[in-house]
Amino acid sequence: MKKYLLKSILIIISVLFINGFFSSAFAITAAEIDKEVDKALQTLYSSSPAAVKLSKHAKGILVFPKIIKGGFIIGGHYGVGALRVNGKTVAYYKTVAGSYGLQAGVQSYGYALFFMTDKALKHILNSNGWEVGVGPSIVIVDKGTAKSLTTTTGKDDIYAFFFNQKGLMAGLGLQGSKITQFQPEK
Repeated sequence: MKKYLLKSILIIISVLFINGFFSSAFAITAAEIDKEVDKALQTLYSSSPAAVKLSKHAKGILVFPKIIKGGFIIGGHYGVGALRVNGKTVAYYKTVAGSYGLQAGVQSYGYALFFMTDKALKHILNSNGWEVGVGPSIVIVDKGTAKSLTTTTGKDDIYAFFFNQKGLMAGLGLQGSKITQFQPEK
C-alpha cells in the first residue's frame, strides 16, 4: 500500500510540475513564434555550417526554438514551432512527448528538421499528426556527422539539428514524440 501511495504521489507531483513548467514557457501568438524561430535559426546557422548548406537545398524547415523536457520517473516534453518553406512560415506545429522509465531532471533545447524531399514535406503537411520515427527517415546530425555532411552526401528525407541545450535530464526511458499542426493566436 505504501509503495502504491508513494508512486501515486510522485506521478501527481511530476504531472503538476511539468504542466506548470510548460504552460508558462512558450510563445502563444504567431508573431511571437515567428520571432523565436528567426532567433533560433540565427543561432543554429552561426554554429553549424552544415545547417547553412542544407538550408539552401531544403524543401522546408520545421523549427522548434524551445522544447522543455522534464520529469521524475514519468516525464514529457512540449514545444511550439513553425514550418518555413522558401523562408516564409506556412504552418505552426507543436511537439508533445511522454516517457516513462528511469529519468530525472529538467532541460530545454531547440531543434530544427530539414525536409530534403518533396515527399517528406508533403508527409508532414498532409498528416493529422506525425509521430517521429514513423514515416520519412530522420538523421540526427551531431558534430561528427556535420563535418562529413554535404549536399552531395545528404540523401536522406529529414535531417535534425539540436541547439541551445540547457539544464540536465538524465536517465533511460521509452519516449514517443508527436508533432501536430495547430493555429496560434494572431
